[in-house]
Amino acid sequence: MTKKNKNSRKNIVYSTNPDFDYEYEKDDIQQETLPPDQQNLKIYLDTKAKKRGKQATLVNGFIGTEDDLKDLSRLLKTKCAVGGSVKNGEILIQGDFRDKITNILIQEGFKAKKI
Repeated sequence: MTKKNKNSRKNIVYSTNPDFDYEYEKDDIQQETLPPDQQNLKIYLDTKAKKRGKQATLVNGFIGTEDDLKDLSRLLKTKCAVGGSVKNGEILIQGDFRDKITNILIQEGFKAKKI
């Protein structure tokens, strides 16, 4: 039994019933993706997370499923012609592309603010 399964079984220590089947709590509840006009995205420049002072543009504030966040990340990386990743609900784009990303998101219908 993995540690995750042990932690999700609350208040059950032992059962003598051979037919007992414990139902685990679901932690994987994903939020529905809000429409673009209801999203409030924040775009800012980060130099601390990268080594040797390299710049990265971060986009956060997206509310929705992980797949939709990855699709948005793919769109931004393609339009900016750079690399990047998605971690902890944030989109990381390599380089300083705050203005370009803000324009792209506004064209796609998102509410975007450069911080």
